[in-house]
Amino acid sequence: MRLDGRRESIHVEDRRGITGKAAGLGIGGVLVVALVTFLMGGDLGDVIQNVEKSGGMGVGKTVTSYEPTPENEALAKFSRQILASTEDVWTQYFADNGLGAYKAPTLVLYTGSTSTSCGQGQAAMGPFYCSADENLYIDLSFFSSMRQQLGADGDFAYAYVIAHEVGHHVQHLLGTLDQAHAKMARMSKAEANHMSVRIELQADFYAGVWGHYENALFGSLEDGDLEEAIRCAQVIGDDYLQKKAQGFAVEESFTHGTAAQRMRWLKKGLTTGDIRQGDTFSLSDSQL
Repeated sequence: MRLDGRRESIHVEDRRGITGKAAGLGIGGVLVVALVTFLMGGDLGDVIQNVEKSGGMGVGKTVTSYEPTPENEALAKFSRQILASTEDVWTQYFADNGLGAYKAPTLVLYTGSTSTSCGQGQAAMGPFYCSADENLYIDLSFFSSMRQQLGADGDFAYAYVIAHEVGHHVQHLLGTLDQAHAKMARMSKAEANHMSVRIELQADFYAGVWGHYENALFGSLEDGDLEEAIRCAQVIGDDYLQKKAQGFAVEESFTHGTAAQRMRWLKKGLTTGDIRQGDTFSLSDSQL
């Protein structure tokens, strides 16, 4: 993937080497949380709870003598460039299709664990998106794990991972993610799992849409790049991961989709570049 000379996003918060309540609020932040909580009808107990969810007062923050390796620093730069690309693509796509102004998310780089508005983030969770604070969270060691444990490697495979999380942000901006989460709260565990699969497959599709326009705008894709992303989509399918871990797959527990589904929706986004063709919610299970 050709990225030489490409800009790096400024919407990045680097918490590498910081553990504990790395995102702790200052007194101003606490007052903002308190005001919003009271305006929404909350009481003092709700204020305390919401402040804690937002990272508390920062007590307990630990800063280590962290020194990123050259590989880790290169991945950080790469991630900033890919985030910048998603900003360029989605800003233009939203404008061209009457979707309003695109608001870029913030990419948070961390090591080990970090506080988020969705709870404590852990490296073992892999990259994730939190709609409550509109942040993407990535411990860059995940890319090494992809290569060493799953055999998924290559810059476009790594870019797909970031673009997938940005896809969740697009869902959030369009209202899809919040609607789906509201429905999941009223569902059984099995039903919620099915809804989660649809959320994840649409994020895969949006990652493909990004790739479609990234290449159209910048001509960045090289031979083998598409295969890297497709391979990555395959090895992070629920059935593939469960069979690798325990020798068999339990379909009822799937939350992200099978390898075949994830590859299919990523390819569809890459081919069409049209988010109107990414409605995973109105299809039957067999059509996914």
